[in-house]
This record gives sequence, C-alpha cells and structure tokens, in this order.
Amino acid sequence: MTYLYLLIAIVCEVVATSALKQADGFTRLWPSLVCIAGYGAAFYLLSILVKTMPVGIVYAIWSGAGIVLIAAVGWFWFKQSLDIAAIVGLILIVAGVLIVNLFSSSVGH
Repeated sequence: MTYLYLLIAIVCEVVATSALKQADGFTRLWPSLVCIAGYGAAFYLLSILVKTMPVGIVYAIWSGAGIVLIAAVGWFWFKQSLDIAAIVGLILIVAGVLIVNLFSSSVGH
C-alpha cells in the first residue's frame, strides 16, 4: 500500500499543480477548489507515508516524480516547449528517483 499511496499522492499533486494555471491566482472557483483538494489529498497521503518511510526519501520521490510529470503536462497540455537542457535535467531527476528506489537501503524495501 505504501507505493500505491505514494502514486496517488503524486497524481494528486500533478492534478493540483496543473489546475494552478486555470485558477488564475485563485480568482476562479472550480480550478481553485481542484488545487486545494489536490494538494490537501497529496499532503494527507504524504503524512501517512512518513510514518513508515523516511521523510527525505518520500519527499524526494514525490517531488521528483511530480516535477517530471508536471513538465510533461506543461509540454503536452499547455504547449510549453522544453529545450535540451530541460530534457536532460528531467532525465537526471528520473535517474535520481530510480537510484533511490532501486539501490537505497533507506527506502525500506
């Protein structure tokens, strides 16, 4: 269940962050509510996860995956371009998350 909660927390964060653009500084009701609900759910799930996993590891995985996914959403949904430096940086973030998950004894496999 740990990784399922982490996956759901990541999805909630990506949905909330994606809605930020439409929230227009929290002046539009529905996108603002999506932001609040998404971040609330993500942080609630993170609070459960840190009971069984180190907070640094949870946050590294959550934020790293969120960065990469929100960059993808920006690229596909909002038509925001990524240059080669951004793509290389995102690949390095993915590599870091994989290294932490596959090789770190801190994760608690």
